[in-house]
Amino acid sequence: MVFHAKASHVGSCFSIADIISVLYAEVMSFDPNDSKVANRDRFILSKGHAAAALYATLANVGIIDRSQLETYGNDFSQYMTHASHKITGVEFSSGSLGHGLSFGAGKALAALKTRQPWRVFVLLSDGELDEGSNWEAMMFASHHQLSNLIAIIDYNKLQSLTSISQTLGLEPLVDKLRAFGWSVREVDGHDHSALKQQLSTAPWDIGKPSMLLAHTVKGKGVSFMENKVEWHYRSPDSALLAQALAEIGAGDA
Repeated sequence: MVFHAKASHVGSCFSIADIISVLYAEVMSFDPNDSKVANRDRFILSKGHAAAALYATLANVGIIDRSQLETYGNDFSQYMTHASHKITGVEFSSGSLGHGLSFGAGKALAALKTRQPWRVFVLLSDGELDEGSNWEAMMFASHHQLSNLIAIIDYNKLQSLTSISQTLGLEPLVDKLRAFGWSVREVDGHDHSALKQQLSTAPWDIGKPSMLLAHTVKGKGVSFMENKVEWHYRSPDSALLAQALAEIGAGDA
C-alpha cells in the first residue's frame, strides 16, 4: 500500500502491527458485519499516520473489502494516509497528534454514564506524548475513574526526525504515568501471547484507567528498516519492496 502510493510511515505501521492484530483478533468485541453495533468495543488510532496498518487490519477481519486497499493514498480516495472516519470501522479521524486519548476518554465517560459494557482502546505513539493534551486527558481519565479506558503506548523510542531521548526525554515514563493515577504495565509489543494476556485482563485495578507500555521496534521485521528513523517518512523503491516482502514472508506485491 505504501509503495504504490509513494507514501510514508511504513516503519510506524510495522511497530504497531502486532498490537493491532492482537486487539482485533483476540481481545476486542465487535461484529464484522455491523461496524456500528452498539455494544462494540471502540478502537482509536491516535497515531493516525499509521493508518495503513489499521486499514489492513479492518480488511483482514472482514470489516472492509480488501480491494479497497488498492486505492490507499490515491487522489480522491477516501483511504487517506491518515486515519479517516469515512472508512467503515474507523471511529475517529486522527493524525494531528495529541487528540486520540482525549476523544477516547470522552467516549469512555459516555459509556460509564450510560452504564454500557463496551471498552475504549487507544493506541498512542511515544513521540505524541510531547503533546500536553495527552497529560490533561490522563488527569481527566483518572479523576473520572475510567476503568473502561485502556491505552497502549507504541514505545519504539523514535519520532519523526530523531530519537525520543534527543527530542524530549520521557523517562521515567512509568513513574509519570502512575503519578497521573493510571494502572501501568509493560510488555514486549511484538509478543502476541503477552499482549493478549495483558489486554484481555484489563482493567487491572478497580477504578483506574489502564496504560500498557509496549516496547516496540520501528520497522519491525524488515532488516533495513528496524530502528531507522528515516523510515518514518521514506517510501521503498521496487528493490527494497521485494526485499521487505521476502523478509516478512508476504510473497509478491
